[in-house]
Amino acid sequence: MKNTGLPLRLEGVSKRYGKYTALTPTDLTVAAGEFLTLLGPSGSGKTTLLNLIAGYLEPMSGTIEIGSRDVTRLPARQRNIGMVFQSYALFPHMTVGQNIGYGLAVRGVSKAESTRRVSEVLSLMRLEGYADRPIQKMSGGQQQRVALARALVIEPDVLLMDEPLSALDKQLRRTVQLELRRLHQEHGRTTIYVTHDQEEALVLSDRIAVMDQGRIQQLGTVDDIYDRPANAFVAGFIGESNLLPVKVNAVAEGKATTEVEAFRRTIVAPAAPGVEAGQTARLLLRPEHLLLNETDDGVPAEIIEAVYLGELSQYGLALESGQVLTARRITDRSLRTGMKVSLSWDPGHARVVPEN
Repeated sequence: MKNTGLPLRLEGVSKRYGKYTALTPTDLTVAAGEFLTLLGPSGSGKTTLLNLIAGYLEPMSGTIEIGSRDVTRLPARQRNIGMVFQSYALFPHMTVGQNIGYGLAVRGVSKAESTRRVSEVLSLMRLEGYADRPIQKMSGGQQQRVALARALVIEPDVLLMDEPLSALDKQLRRTVQLELRRLHQEHGRTTIYVTHDQEEALVLSDRIAVMDQGRIQQLGTVDDIYDRPANAFVAGFIGESNLLPVKVNAVAEGKATTEVEAFRRTIVAPAAPGVEAGQTARLLLRPEHLLLNETDDGVPAEIIEAVYLGELSQYGLALESGQVLTARRITDRSLRTGMKVSLSWDPGHARVVPEN
């Protein structure tokens, strides 16, 4: 079975429905063998973008290339795309092997070659011995793997996956996430994956494109997206965040000097591109980066909530200004509701981001 697939390039691709813009003109390049996740809330444009790549929708403008081929106006069946749907879309009257081999039969692949490739992908998906089992007798997780096997067996140039784990319960979804990551690390395939689940995106992706209002808000590695969000939307959508309104007094050498009303003090922190003096912005402090001390040199706060999560605990912290922040740290039984604490953080872990 081939390993990496082909690179994908979109230039100026857009989609409108009447006056509604589902996708603004979008440029995107995906390397051969890369796992890219399109992440965003409902209506953000991620599924529209996936369907444009698949050939199920036709763009209003722009070009789509897979490898060296311009596929912009080609129908889906001519793009050599593997697709895994949210509903799996398996044939209930067929066996596992027949479902997997269906795409090969449509393409006119010989019976001997089809048998070989179905056997190979069954082994890849750890479904050996299931070829003759009726699809109705497979569990939800197993059906998801059959759907993935059916997409892989045709050796697609690009694999597209549209919320494929949303029908699974939380524990099984986590197991299958790790299985997908193993498959990609071991065998590779240019993959575009759509989800609204931030944890899923962080677990699976080489890069993430965070989408909102029909546009890519930020494209980057997992570290880029989490540690260096481009704006308040990305900061709030990825992970849990404390986002405090600030007034930017000055920006120099990549740092912003800000007035933080909630803290009633001036804070200097690394600034995202686009932060300018004189504007309002947001100060990002991740819950895991907040330190709780009993000294008096930080921001005064009171613990108003303590939620035990096992190894970790989450704390609600009321500031003197009335602002409430969230902190998360290794469980410390000495920290109790009603206790006065002092908040601090490593300056490198704060970030000033534009509001949009």
